[in-house]
Amino acid sequence: MAHVETEAASATTAAALTRTIELTVNGEPRRGDAEPRVLLAHFLRGTLGLTGTHIGCDTSSCGACTVLMDGVPVKSCTMLAVQAEGRQVTTVEGLETSEGLHPMQNAFHEEHGLQCGFCTPGMMLAAIALLEENPDPSEEEIRWALSGNVCRCTGYQNIVKAVQRAAADMREGV
Repeated sequence: MAHVETEAASATTAAALTRTIELTVNGEPRRGDAEPRVLLAHFLRGTLGLTGTHIGCDTSSCGACTVLMDGVPVKSCTMLAVQAEGRQVTTVEGLETSEGLHPMQNAFHEEHGLQCGFCTPGMMLAAIALLEENPDPSEEEIRWALSGNVCRCTGYQNIVKAVQRAAADMREGV
């Protein structure tokens, strides 16, 4: 009997710790319940069903979990979901519009800037943040901006070419 009471008490405690988190994701108001210990990456994937945010290392080393928070790249595997309360979050799912692919998505496709695609969402979001700050970056600036994102498949050359192409396309309004 004591075991049943302990389980009930644990369930009550867990429910009491759950918070409703309200934020804007990809331009849409969203809300979901999560315990304060839940990582933003898990909240986006599990609670909101946005599986484009990948989890590769859980230590912020690989960048596969990169999303934009208020336009700034953050590693969602080391950020708590409650820290996103009231904030603007952009995931890879928010890049495509009714008019088609975002110029960054198109450039990654056209320049073969991906192989397996696991790192691609984080790479694209980090690159978009760079281009918001610097619409005409040098190769060195692109490599520096992407240095927090690891690709295990490519030599990065096509990723850099994709960012350069996206920058040119975005400057030209393509």
